[in-house]
Amino acid sequence: MRPGRYLLAMAALLFGAIAVPAHAATIQITIDNLVFAPAEVSAKVGDTIEWINKDVLAHTATARNGDFDVTTPPKKTVTSILKKAGTVEYYCRFHPNMKAVLTIAP
Repeated sequence: MRPGRYLLAMAALLFGAIAVPAHAATIQITIDNLVFAPAEVSAKVGDTIEWINKDVLAHTATARNGDFDVTTPPKKTVTSILKKAGTVEYYCRFHPNMKAVLTIAP
């Protein structure tokens, strides 16, 4: 292989490896009997959360730090994408005893 082609091939491999995005995960958090389950979840920025409300009541997932506020109607699923790293405590505005923690890595 000629030196020019070798360098071109190496550059293509290098840039190809850098340009491949990581696959985001979909994480399910179930709301059932006035409880978030699991109560502690680890995720990454870019992951999708599926809030699955199995109750006959509407609920929210409201971050105490203001990062998100998701309303989930009864018997429905709502999705949101995580945009910011950090540990976020959240609760339901309608039922403040419902609490959980989401740890989001960069």
